[in-house]
Amino acid sequence: MQEVKLQFDQNIDFRMKEAFKTLRSNVEFCGSDVKVVAITSCTPHEGKSSIAMEMAKAFAEAGNRTLLIDADMRKSVLVGRYKTGAVRYGLSHCLIGRYKYTDVICQTNIPHLYMIFSGPVPPNPSELLGSERFSTMLNALKSPFDYVIIDTPPLGSVIDAAVVAKSCDGTVLVVENNAVSYRFVQRVKEQLDKSGSRILGVVLNKVDMNSKGYYGHYGRYYGKYYGEYYGKYGSDTRTIEKEKQEKKTVSTSIF
Repeated sequence: MQEVKLQFDQNIDFRMKEAFKTLRSNVEFCGSDVKVVAITSCTPHEGKSSIAMEMAKAFAEAGNRTLLIDADMRKSVLVGRYKTGAVRYGLSHCLIGRYKYTDVICQTNIPHLYMIFSGPVPPNPSELLGSERFSTMLNALKSPFDYVIIDTPPLGSVIDAAVVAKSCDGTVLVVENNAVSYRFVQRVKEQLDKSGSRILGVVLNKVDMNSKGYYGHYGRYYGKYYGEYYGKYGSDTRTIEKEKQEKKTVSTSIF
């Protein structure tokens, strides 16, 4: 098995950590039959890959044996953003039949967290992701892993996510706050519906918790209160004075 060391941003504050724990809990409450979850978005740069990574990390930190698959084979960002160390084989190697799925799995430095990186860019990613080999691989992975999280390309750009979603137990849609229109999100949802995918919910990403809105007010209040409280017992949350000077963005799950 390949081994990689993942590097993470150390500046994630208390509110963001709690948001990902909430997301994990919401997925768990969707039922014990939900083990393979696809993550997609409407457009690039909405933060779906970061959500997929932090979601997989949250499941692993809860003691679940978790696998994160990078199925964004057209333009992967996970390798450059998190990984240190050589990865010889990836998902594309497996889907063309060159290696078995057990050969392309990477053990990470996070306990219980494993990854399959995308591998070299193939000329036919949609066909590979819609192949019987990919579907068979996902079914086989349900046995050794408690959860399989799949990062897919934006569905508003290419069809790959809908192709992947057909083989998954559910899909989570990531939407950037104030970045895409309601109609565009509806069209993406309709595409997922056509694929027969079960939509588990939506993650509203990049929400300014320091805004003057209703949720911003309570987000600031509880984030600062509990962050300061638990900070006395070793939490790495920042001070309230520093928070006042910075614009916060967190991931909020809506189910």
